Amino acid sequence: MAWIEVGPGDVTASRFAVSPLAEVTSALGVLSGRHELGPLEPWVRRARPTFRALMDDPSVRALAFLRRRGGYMADFVTPPPERVHVTLEEQLAQVRATPLALARHELAQNRAGLPAPDRAVRTVLDSDDVVDLLANGLARAFGALIEPDWPTIRTIFERDLLYRAGRLAVYGWAEALAGLSPRVHWHPSETGGAIELAGLEGPRTSLNGAGLLFQPSVFAGLGYSTEPPWRNTLLYRARGVAALWLRDAPPNDGLPKLIGRTRADVLRALDEPTTTTRLSALLGMSLGNVGDHLAVLRDCGLVARDRYGRAVLYRRTELGEALLDSGIPP
Repeated sequence: MAWIEVGPGDVTASRFAVSPLAEVTSALGVLSGRHELGPLEPWVRRARPTFRALMDDPSVRALAFLRRRGGYMADFVTPPPERVHVTLEEQLAQVRATPLALARHELAQNRAGLPAPDRAVRTVLDSDDVVDLLANGLARAFGALIEPDWPTIRTIFERDLLYRAGRLAVYGWAEALAGLSPRVHWHPSETGGAIELAGLEGPRTSLNGAGLLFQPSVFAGLGYSTEPPWRNTLLYRARGVAALWLRDAPPNDGLPKLIGRTRADVLRALDEPTTTTRLSALLGMSLGNVGDHLAVLRDCGLVARDRYGRAVLYRRTELGEALLDSGIPP
C-alpha cells in the first residue's frame, strides 16, 4: 500500500484541479475493458456504439492500447493540469509541444510488458509524427465521447471541488478525505498525519509543505502519482457521478407519476445545495425551464432557496427528502 506523510503546512498548500485529457484517456480505458466499470455501466452502454466507431481511427486505438490496469503510462498524453479550469485546447497545446525524444522514451516505458499492437497502431506509435497523431486522437475522442456530456461533467467537478475544498479548509484532512474512497484512510499524529492508500503500490512519500493536488475524475478510480512532471497528485472519483446518466435512467418508482418526470429529476439532482445554472448543466435544460420547475417545487414545499452573497442555492427540504425516501411504488 502507499502512504503519504502530511505536515502542518500541507493543508494551505494543497490545491484542486481538473484534467480534460485525463478524462478522455480514462474513458477509453473503461470502454476498452482495461479499467473496471464501477458505477459507469449506464454511461458505457450508451457510449459503446460511439467507441466502436472511434476504433476505426488508429490514433484513438493507440491511445486505448496504451491504457493498462497497472504500471507506467506515458505522461505526455495527459499533462498535469495547472489549475482548476484548464481547457482542452491548453492541454492539447502542451501535448503537441512534447519533444519527440521524450515522447519516444515515455512510450517505450508504457509499451513494456504490453502485448504487440496491431500493425496500424504500431505504425502510429513508431511514427516521427506520433505526438501530433496522438494529439489528434485525443481531440477526436474528446469530441465524440466527452464533449456531449462536458457541461454535466464540469458541473459534477465544480460541485465536488466546492464540497471537498471547503471540508479541507474548514475541518482539515480527516473531513476532506472522508468518503473519498473506501481505500483511503487518515491516521492523525501530533505533527500532522499520514494518508493510507490501500491497494496502491508506491513508496512512502512526504509532502514536505508542498501540499497535495486533488484531482477528481468521473471515469477513473483511486490513483496516486509522485513522478515528475506530476506533483503529489491524488486522483479520485468525484461525488455525484450518477448525474451523468440521470436523464437517461428509466424511472424505477412512482415519483414521476406524482410530480412529473422532469420535476422528479430536478428534485433528485439536489443532493446538495445547487444553483440554477448548475442544475441546468446537469440536466441539459434551459435556465428558464429549470427555474419554472424549481418554482413549482418550492411552492409545494419540496425545495427551499438560500442566498449566499450573490449566489442563490436551492436545496431539498425535509419534505422533499421524505418524498424521495418514501419509495413510492410505481
